Amino acid sequence: MLTEITRILAPLVLLAGLTGAAQAVTVFIPEGSGDQILMVDAVTGQVIGRIEGLEAVHGLAGAAGLPYLIAGSYAEITADEAASIPNPEGVTADEHAAHHAKPAAGAMPEDAGRSILTVLDAESGSVVRRIEVPGAVHHTAISSDGRLATATHPAGDGISLIDLETLSFKAFIPTGSMPNYAIFSLDGGTIYVSNTGNGTISEVDVAKGIVMRNILAGEGPEHIVLSSDGGTLYAVDADAGQVHEIALSSGAILRSFQIGGELHGMDLSEDGATLFVSGKGENKIVAVDLASGSVRSAPLEPAPYHLTTVTGTGKIYVSSRDEPKVWVVDPATLTATAEIAVVGEGHQMVVLP
Repeated sequence: MLTEITRILAPLVLLAGLTGAAQAVTVFIPEGSGDQILMVDAVTGQVIGRIEGLEAVHGLAGAAGLPYLIAGSYAEITADEAASIPNPEGVTADEHAAHHAKPAAGAMPEDAGRSILTVLDAESGSVVRRIEVPGAVHHTAISSDGRLATATHPAGDGISLIDLETLSFKAFIPTGSMPNYAIFSLDGGTIYVSNTGNGTISEVDVAKGIVMRNILAGEGPEHIVLSSDGGTLYAVDADAGQVHEIALSSGAILRSFQIGGELHGMDLSEDGATLFVSGKGENKIVAVDLASGSVRSAPLEPAPYHLTTVTGTGKIYVSSRDEPKVWVVDPATLTATAEIAVVGEGHQMVVLP
């Protein structure tokens, strides 16, 4: 039976029969132009709800055991629109004004556009806070301890740092041209940011709020993923059709895997032994055996886009850039076993037990 949860500040969350589903694995799929997040039970394949009222939601971050999901909007708004956002339920006018107050001088670029980063309760999907950030958000990330979040701003050449203990904007950190994707180190002290415009990965010291090192990463790195031991970073060099394996200790590219065609999404298998890549340009999904370096592929069309390993299920979810659907893919055979209809297009997916 559907339960309707309505919040003053948007979103409308529809949750279906969750009784007895404590062991379920939920995949949250931002639907981009659909202005909402789709929730799917990965075990049954059933749609269990939607979080609505999230304009142009692209970036989404969350992790097991953490209370929040961090949703970024790719749409910019005016200062008047930001000031007119209503209070979330249970937030006083003074608290709301404090969180929308102008940051300290120098903290946020004055000439940047504005966008809204939404903090959602991971269990109910209700809005906890809306935070103003400098410009359209592409991707988001959250630290493993749940204390910090970050968002990339391609048009602003930097990232926002968000304090999740106070639910407030903390700092803007310049990185490089067209920052695309960001991930935290295992200890949360470093953020790695791919700069598509200048072919680098910026290593950001969180405590100092500065870039400590820029790592060369091909022509235009986009999606990145960190190995389970935190020592190796994999970067999709999208237009070059390659994935680079980078040793973070030295910053050296250890290997480059030739995939071919324009690439997009990427993720590691649960055991960390295989790298899965979506080949958008050549309509294929690719698996790279990291021990041997061998590459295998299978057709998948049209335009495979974002890709996420769904932990605990033996499945991969891959969205299509050209059609409103997400494929459920068997990682052993690289064949699609089912499809999930979406509204808009699937972007940065999050898997929660």
